[in-house]
Amino acid sequence: MRADPAIRLSGVHKRYEVGTSAVHALRGVDLEVASGEYVSVMGPSGSGKSTLLEILGCLSRPSAGRYWLDGVAVDSVDADGLARLRGEAIGFVFQAFNLLPRLTLAENVALPLLYRGVPRAARHERALAALERVSLAQRAAHRPGEVSGGERQRAAIARALVNRPKLLLADEPTGNLDSAHGREILALLEGIHADGATVLIVTHDASIGARTPRRIAIRDGAIEADHGAAA
Repeated sequence: MRADPAIRLSGVHKRYEVGTSAVHALRGVDLEVASGEYVSVMGPSGSGKSTLLEILGCLSRPSAGRYWLDGVAVDSVDADGLARLRGEAIGFVFQAFNLLPRLTLAENVALPLLYRGVPRAARHERALAALERVSLAQRAAHRPGEVSGGERQRAAIARALVNRPKLLLADEPTGNLDSAHGREILALLEGIHADGATVLIVTHDASIGARTPRRIAIRDGAIEADHGAAA
């Protein structure tokens, strides 16, 4: 029996009301991503790629169409269920890092576990293990302002991994980094994929897209091309 895809979208539209006008951010998107794939979604500013990422991350619901995450019909899940789904099944990596400046890196990484009610000792142990995975355990007691941009992004990736998610979503993960640190982050994401995670990167950078086995191009809210998709 064929396993459920990690992601399945059918006829997904997203419309925003802006004053008296409607903005169509997504226009009938159909998409399947198999468990364990490594995919980039590429497109210019305003193409709809960030809106697509918000829907895939259960941060926004489609205006029309359906979304299944690992076989779960997302439209049938209430707000509390969506919060659990985000916390348990999805890891997010943002361009701006989104680390809290007054917390240590270990405390930042442990935050998703705090929200899930994991006991303090277990939170600390799992945060250290996640930092170790991104070669950052030696910086666990440092605050974000005391480490480099590349180290802040690695800490953000550790935070995304601490709940052991099935799906990792990265939004322009190298956008605030120089070339050397950007290559480090991409190598890290490739290693996470090699360990079995489904990884999807949203980017406008063709050189990043060239590193992924599958590349999806989106323009004007619709998928324009899909290279490297499994048959």
